[in-house]
Amino acid sequence: MNKYWFMVLLAGLVEIIWVVGLKHADSVATWGVTVIAIIASFYFLLTAMAHLPSSTVYAMFTGIGTVGTVLTEIFIFNEPAHAIKLVLLGTLVIGIIGLHRVTGEVA
Repeated sequence: MNKYWFMVLLAGLVEIIWVVGLKHADSVATWGVTVIAIIASFYFLLTAMAHLPSSTVYAMFTGIGTVGTVLTEIFIFNEPAHAIKLVLLGTLVIGIIGLHRVTGEVA
């Protein structure tokens, strides 16, 4: 994995923080963390997009964020984990991995 694909992964992981923050922030400190996470996430995303195919990067970014956010809501905030939800998340993960494999190491 080159540094730009790592930035996509990092952008997606940081996206989880700000998406959860948008729902659960309730103080100046938690809103501050949310805003910093938004800025960091988009910095990593835009840097990666400058060197990799933007369609694949964006799909991976949103996919990582979606899977991570749903799992965070399930494991930390006790959202229900319906079987179909987990099957669909698995399908999304397979799609993310597939997109990365067919795109290859462009940069």
